[in-house]
Formats: sequence, structure tokens, C-alpha cells
Amino acid sequence: MLRLDEKLARIRRGEDRPGDFIIADAKDSDMGPSMAAAGRVRLAGGGSRPVTRAEFLDACAGIVRQDLVDIMLLSLSNYERLAERGVFDGARVTPAIRANDTTDVWRFRGATYAGAPSRPFRTADPAVAARLGCHLGLYSITFNNDLDADLAGLEAYAAFRADAARVRFRHFLEVFNPNAPRDLALEDVGAFVNDAIVRAIAGLSRAERPEFLKIAYNGPDALEELAGFDPELVVGILGGGAGTSRDCLELIAQVEAHGARVALFGRKIAGADDPEEMVRMMRAVADRELSSEAAVREYHGALERKGIAPTRPLEDDLAITEEVLRRAA
Repeated sequence: MLRLDEKLARIRRGEDRPGDFIIADAKDSDMGPSMAAAGRVRLAGGGSRPVTRAEFLDACAGIVRQDLVDIMLLSLSNYERLAERGVFDGARVTPAIRANDTTDVWRFRGATYAGAPSRPFRTADPAVAARLGCHLGLYSITFNNDLDADLAGLEAYAAFRADAARVRFRHFLEVFNPNAPRDLALEDVGAFVNDAIVRAIAGLSRAERPEFLKIAYNGPDALEELAGFDPELVVGILGGGAGTSRDCLELIAQVEAHGARVALFGRKIAGADDPEEMVRMMRAVADRELSSEAAVREYHGALERKGIAPTRPLEDDLAITEEVLRRAA
């Protein structure tokens, strides 16, 4: 049994312990922002250049070998390349693919798609993923309080579940905050998303339901409401923007305290000066071995020992800059 399944079983039984918090590295950016989201390499003489696909795949393989994350989320094409290299052979890290790529994640350079209500779209085929050895995928949906758009999203989700069931392909469900909301007040977003999620899965049997959720952190009250509603509904938090190192680590500390049991971070890992060291600090905070502040200090100490110049000075990197985190800190 992979480590993810062991942890999920204990969480659902209410028997989870320090160490059971699930961490996923979301390396599926080529399915949305595309090339620009892979990051940049700083050059010794100043400036930077884009990360190549080969470098990106090497970074993914390094995180899997480190064996601290529980899930490595990839596009199907990149999963295939890593599987061919044997990266997942014998690993306890679960591979997952992005199972759909709705229009609100099409954030290309110069594009304006993300400003329109999300439309369902799928590139990956769960049958192909299963044939290649991957049996878990991320399915994404965005509710906008727009009847036609939201109904189309739910109908597409139903079609995906039918396709997935035929090949015993499991999924976890990502529900973004509205990207183009209609008549929805900002202060109602957390409650709206919670209700939309519970309604969307209420008609599903246990076998059809997502393994866990991936949602934005809308503050402690909204998170506690959803996490406390049903112990079988495992709630995970998405990482959002890159932010400071303290933002990344404080987010884990806060959401774990308020009921989340999964964190899925993309830019917060990829954009770190030392991604593997950042994952080590994330694990230490999730396992309650370090506070978020202490972990930032340890992280900078590790950078210094490795001779890596930090993007931000320590004092700047200790700052909590994301408003939702500052309000709850």
C-alpha cells in the first residue's frame, strides 16, 4: 500500500497522528500557465532563463527520490516520461495526473481566457493514464453562481466520473474560488464554495466520491465548517501564489490547525531557492516539529550552508504577506 492510502485510511477513521498530514507537489503547470509556470534559472552573471522540460523533469524526479511528499501531480505527458525512467518504481510517492484542464487555468502569457466563466475541457484520458500505470487524477471545477456555466461544469464532471469508473481511476476534486462570479459578494465566497461542494457530491455513492478535496483557504471559519461537516470528507488546501517562505509554511500550520489534512503546493515549491529544502521544512511544520517562523530560519540556515544566495533576506522572508494568513495569524 502506498503511503497516501495508509494516511487517508487513518484520517477517515479519525485515527490520524502527527506525520499523517498529506503533502502534494503540484507539478502540473504545463496544463495551465504552460511554459512560463515551469520557472526560471538564475544565471551566475545575472539575469535568468526559462527552465527546460528536461530540467523540470529532473526536479520532479528529485522530489520523488527525496520521499517526503505523498503525491507527485503531473501532466500525463510528464508522468509518462518519468515512469519510463523508472522514477516511481519502488517509490511510496503516489503519481497523479491532472485529469482536466478547464479554461480558467489557461493563463498563458498575453491570454485573457481566465477572465471568462470557467468552461469544462479535458485533454487527458483516464483510460490512457491507467494503462500507463497511473490510477489517480485531479479533476477541477469552478462554480461562478452562473447557472448555465455551473451546470455545464457539473455535467462534464459526471461524464468524467463515468469514464474513470470504467478503468477504476480514482480522483480528487479541486474546487477553485469563482473566477468570474455573478452577483456574489466577496464575503460570501467561502460559504458559497462550501455549499457548492457538498451539493455537488451529495448524490454520489462512496465509490464515486473524490478521495479528497483541493480548495482555496478562505479563512479559518470556512475551513472549519467544511472540515467539520463530514469526517469522511478529507479537505485539502491549494497553495496559491508564490509568496514568502513564511507564507508557505504559515499556510500549512494554519490549515492543519483548522481541519485540513492535505496541502497541494505548486509555485510555493517550484519558486523556492531550494525546492527540496523547502519540502523538508513543509514536512517539519506539518509534522509539528517546527513552527513556521522557526522553519523559515532553519531554511535560510540551510541555504547559507549550501552556498545558495536567497532571493529575499531572512527578515523579509519571515513576513506574512498574504492577507488571509495575516488575519488569522
